Amino acid sequence: MEIKTPQEFFDTTLPAKFDPSKVEGFDAVFQLIITGPNGGEWTVAVKDQKLDIKRETYPSPSITVTLSDTDFVDITNGKLSAERAFMTGRLKFKGSISTALRLKDLGLL
Repeated sequence: MEIKTPQEFFDTTLPAKFDPSKVEGFDAVFQLIITGPNGGEWTVAVKDQKLDIKRETYPSPSITVTLSDTDFVDITNGKLSAERAFMTGRLKFKGSISTALRLKDLGLL
């Protein structure tokens, strides 16, 4: 099922596909800044194999990802790869590259 908005992804899709076994021993806070009319700022925290999603700004995240709402929806629906979005400047991140690669394990990108 395709998502239509980032909010839908954070409310239903991500919690449903989160697999705690993929994040054993991994704790991080991801800040997603999604621009556009359906955008917003979400904090996704992984700690003790639990997922916590809030629509807020976190003061010191492990990584910050910025992209448009349409690119986010295309990535989550499999129409655009996160790697291609990054290589073409449509997805920007700040923080550790190794931590950024974990976003894929989590099903975020």
